[in-house]
Amino acid sequence: MTDSTRPTPSAPPIRHSLTVDAPAADAFAAFTEGMHAWWPREYSWSGQLLERMVMEPWRGGFCHEIGPYGMRLDWGRVSSWEPPQRLAFSWQISPDRTPEPSPAHASEVELRFEPVDEEHTRVTLVHDGWDRVGEGGAAYRHQLAESGFWEGLLQRYAEVVANRHEAPWTGLST
Repeated sequence: MTDSTRPTPSAPPIRHSLTVDAPAADAFAAFTEGMHAWWPREYSWSGQLLERMVMEPWRGGFCHEIGPYGMRLDWGRVSSWEPPQRLAFSWQISPDRTPEPSPAHASEVELRFEPVDEEHTRVTLVHDGWDRVGEGGAAYRHQLAESGFWEGLLQRYAEVVANRHEAPWTGLST
């Protein structure tokens, strides 16, 4: 095999874990139903006009934002919905931050929610599949990892989970 025909190795996955102060069912619900409470507006196409982040609760459901005047922008698709243990979705945002309509060119995000005890859950996020993104996949992975993108999002998420008794969404215990 010549260098020009050798497959490009995939960039390693981004991995982050943290323990949140909630049972697994609450942690799962806060990530999915409560996404709008912890997702930063600056990480949306709508910016300050973002109305809501949505993850449809079934395999095949869409991940999308609702912006001004009800405008909907899809950014992923749920590939695994196993409450309260596991969730996976395509990350259909290209390296230049535009929507990627083809799931075949999307990376994949998986989360596992593992009970530590009755009141704590270990949440592990793995963002992988950079080879499907194409030529810019490794650089995109590096950009997200170096900027602390997922680490920062998970910290915001953990803060919302810790305050879930005041949560602005339904489905969580109090």
